[in-house]
Amino acid sequence: MHQPLAERLRPRRLADVIGQQHVLGPGMPLRLAFESGRPHSCIFWGPPGVGKTTIARLMAEAFDAQFISISAVLGGVKDIRDAVQQAEAARAGLLPRATIVFVDEVHRFNKSQQDAFLPHVESGLFTFIGATTENPSFEVNSALLSRATVYVLQPLTPADLKQILALAQAQQALPAIEEEAIERLVAYADGDARRLLNTVETLAIAAAQEQRAQITDAWLLQVLGQQLRRYDKGGEQFYDTISALHKAVRGSDPDAALYWLVRMLDGGVDPRYIARRMVRMASEDIGLADPRALRLALDAAEVYERLGSPEGELALAECVLYLAVAPKSNAVYRAYNAARAWVQKDGTRPVPLHLRNAPTKLMKQLDYGKDYRYAHDEEDAFAAGERYLPEGMPEPHFYAPVERGLEIKIAQKLRDLRARNAAARAQDTSQTGEA
Repeated sequence: MHQPLAERLRPRRLADVIGQQHVLGPGMPLRLAFESGRPHSCIFWGPPGVGKTTIARLMAEAFDAQFISISAVLGGVKDIRDAVQQAEAARAGLLPRATIVFVDEVHRFNKSQQDAFLPHVESGLFTFIGATTENPSFEVNSALLSRATVYVLQPLTPADLKQILALAQAQQALPAIEEEAIERLVAYADGDARRLLNTVETLAIAAAQEQRAQITDAWLLQVLGQQLRRYDKGGEQFYDTISALHKAVRGSDPDAALYWLVRMLDGGVDPRYIARRMVRMASEDIGLADPRALRLALDAAEVYERLGSPEGELALAECVLYLAVAPKSNAVYRAYNAARAWVQKDGTRPVPLHLRNAPTKLMKQLDYGKDYRYAHDEEDAFAAGERYLPEGMPEPHFYAPVERGLEIKIAQKLRDLRARNAAARAQDTSQTGEA
């Protein structure tokens, strides 16, 4: 029976594991757990192909425990019941054995399915090990999470992948391969050992069919075609990458912003989503320091709608570079949030009479709109001293422009207008006092 290369090369000892030295190296937490001789429930969180299943199997072997594997994608409550029965049988046997229940993709189980493990973990019937590619803080029940230690596994480094590739070649799974092809193959694997070895197996079959003595970079490109790098368009990697794009724009780094934009496009993210996020960036991080940024973001979104991919992607690139180099201000963002917070905690203050609409005779008789000063009739179209907030409400100064971009001029204008208001109101107070 054919055994996949990834399975043939699966480490049989802890010392054979490549990568994850931040948890498996001497003195590191997971290594100490192996050496303690006492298994404990844990969750391995990391991207595909980094050794989650392998480490769980090695833990069972290290503790001479029965290993029961459940796939949360295919399994259900029945599989959990079967695991409980097997664990009870192992514990009641002539030679009692501990049991480790490994649940792959544990985040796919719903709350009731995850809860089904709790009483057996608490009673010590078995040790629970979950594997997930999603953030367990969001995807694993807090009750189960509190009973398990979370170990974060990282994507394998290029050096790790080259070491694994050398092992594959040592088993004569692959003919000679030029250095440029090795670099491309490692980049294509993108930190995923399983992806690397599956690709190696495909290349080995194709090379044998063509009787190739060496794998060149050009041939490798021909075989792999335009396959994309691994990119989880709905999971944590998706949100981490859009976060990196937003922060690169906010940090005024055009090269980094363009890099993350291309990473997302290369990974298959809907460009319309990126366009929507850039509209948000223009409002949140640039605002009135450069009002053209918002218009450019909207234009880029419209251009993409008209042209589609790949032509329309250039407009997104133009926009992201403009946003990155534009002067930054979050004054609008802060002002809006401050106003929302004020309104939520404040009472419903009535609109002052002079600001009310008076479309009927009765309303005018009730003094609606009385003494309202029409700003356009006054000097510079500004009614100095007029009040537009509810009676008794202090001046909140929600909006505080920064000294960057157009907001430099806006800040100066606000200072001038506020000074004129203060002078007019002081004069009103003085005249009222004299009267």
